[in-house]
Amino acid sequence: MQTNKKFEIRGINHLALVCRDMKKTVDFYSGVLGMPLVKTIELPQNSGQHFFFDIGKGDQLAFFWFPDAPEKVPGVTNAESLVGHGSITSAHASMNHVAFDVPVEKIAEYQEKLAAAGVEVTPVIFHDDSENQASLTDTDSTFVRSIYFQDPDGILLEFAASTRAFTEGDVSCEPVSVD
Repeated sequence: MQTNKKFEIRGINHLALVCRDMKKTVDFYSGVLGMPLVKTIELPQNSGQHFFFDIGKGDQLAFFWFPDAPEKVPGVTNAESLVGHGSITSAHASMNHVAFDVPVEKIAEYQEKLAAAGVEVTPVIFHDDSENQASLTDTDSTFVRSIYFQDPDGILLEFAASTRAFTEGDVSCEPVSVD
């Protein structure tokens, strides 16, 4: 594993997203996904709320609710579809999805739990080094097993389980530049 030699970054303190309905967000993240709600803030001058959920290892997922926030625009502000069900493209500077690290042996169980809770969830996706970068079966080059689903606002979420450590050989293409 490579280490950051410039800054001592220890992980994600929190990722802050924006929701349309804080109650539905709390019901989904605490009720369906079991994430404890650990901090709630009423923003000054009735300008909204900011809530934090514990996602493990000292990391948090936070949500703002703003009464005057513009509506989402699927395909611009967020991915339009679940993986394998249509386009997952989103605009520059948007957040495409949040991947939660889960144990590899729990992927199928978690898929069933989500479906039982009424959440639309993908089949298990085996991310690999094949031409399509994913398969519905495990391959020799699989590096992550995932399932994808959406929260009440259409935010694309992933339960991801790494199946191997990355090596120097995993950095194999040059970055694209448009300038």
